[in-house]
Amino acid sequence: MRSVHLQVEELEARHLLSVFTPAQIRHAYGFDQLSFANGRVQADGSGQTIAIVEAFHDPKISTDLHYFDWIFGLPDPPKFTQVNERGGTAFTSVNPAWALETALDVEWAHAMAPRANILLVEADSASFSDLLAAVNYARYQPGVVVVSMSWGSQEFSYETAYDAYFTTPPGHIGGSGLPGGITFVASSGDNGAGTSYPAVSPNVLAVGGTSLTVGPGGSYGSEKAWSSSGGGMSLYERKPSFQMALAGSMRSTPDVALNGDPYTGYYIYDTVAYWGNSGWFQDAGTSAAAPQWAAIIALADQGRALMGKGSLSNAQSLVYSLPAGDFHDIAGGSSGYAAGLGYDLVTGRGTPKANLVVQHLLGLGTLSVSPVMARNGVPIPSLSTNPFLSEMPLAGSMSRELDMLAKNPDSIRQEQGYGDFFPLPLVFHQDEHSPLRPNDLSERSGVLAPSAKGGYLDKFDEWKLLREDGFAILSFS
Repeated sequence: MRSVHLQVEELEARHLLSVFTPAQIRHAYGFDQLSFANGRVQADGSGQTIAIVEAFHDPKISTDLHYFDWIFGLPDPPKFTQVNERGGTAFTSVNPAWALETALDVEWAHAMAPRANILLVEADSASFSDLLAAVNYARYQPGVVVVSMSWGSQEFSYETAYDAYFTTPPGHIGGSGLPGGITFVASSGDNGAGTSYPAVSPNVLAVGGTSLTVGPGGSYGSEKAWSSSGGGMSLYERKPSFQMALAGSMRSTPDVALNGDPYTGYYIYDTVAYWGNSGWFQDAGTSAAAPQWAAIIALADQGRALMGKGSLSNAQSLVYSLPAGDFHDIAGGSSGYAAGLGYDLVTGRGTPKANLVVQHLLGLGTLSVSPVMARNGVPIPSLSTNPFLSEMPLAGSMSRELDMLAKNPDSIRQEQGYGDFFPLPLVFHQDEHSPLRPNDLSERSGVLAPSAKGGYLDKFDEWKLLREDGFAILSFS
């Protein structure tokens, strides 16, 4: 039997047409309607720590996050910690694609829970051994209530052996110094119908993607399933008890969803040069949805701490106990599986009405602690800000109007009232595997797949060989 060295890729998407600010997402999903203690305490994640696991080192993330906050009128996190998979500060190489992933995950988890602490754990590489070492470090850190993972691979036959990594260690101290649990959150994938690991683990909250449209005044308008959202029934993980009402005998994913369509993407600030460009990017994917669901868990844990309750453990099981009215039920669109009324294999139970989800999570769970994607983002300075569709994706810049806003940040903060969208420019991205430029299969940021000869895939003839041999190739999202 030929051995395969598994690696994973960050889950991302591209070809963007519209873009959301933090205030717009907070309003559309009801984050801004949430408070505690009869309105006396702001729901902002205070006292909780969100751990985010990435691969490779992002040397600019701290300053990038600060600038992102300054532009959008957000506070810096009370504590931002960046460590390697062993908890040290001797970092490995910088990978521009993963740096953009890191910026997306950190900035948008923080945007939804702006006073939660952030623990960024950077694995030495994108191998499972390194990423799981980073998860293992994160789950043993006091204060951590949720671990966000925007990466994954196709399923493999021995994956259940790794499920224990996504459990709360005995005696864990969660948010606000209280004994409590940890929720593990993962993106469901950006390649349409089909499962990915670790999202498919029964110990993980799997998050799919949708296409969000806002209504008058920036209110929630409508959603449909994103065509590239991952999901399906597991090949190897048995159906957990919390999914007994669902069809089949295997674990179904995703559990929930949130905006992930790249045509309805997010502002990201990243100064690690990517294809020679840096600054403002626009990006999306299920990996944009996962860290925002991690923030929802942190908000719920903040409210629980105010009640003297410990942080949630295994929130993926608890979401099936929530009322149907806590979710926007997504009944349109398809990823290969069709979205429909009730649970479906594209959006799970649906997208959150965050104020209701958090409110009802406050009363669930106990204090017990027990186990149970290559992307692009290349700004070009001279692109018109007028929206249009093209047969071939283009690349663009946010530079002109956003630079103006950077000189006068109060203007953007005023515009972040819950009125209509303000006219920030659109950004178009060129696909990393576009025919406009040759695929570079030696470019580590874009290709993470097992090699037929052992090690990593780095030659076109090996790629062809893998296809001919029928290998389970990890996704080229």
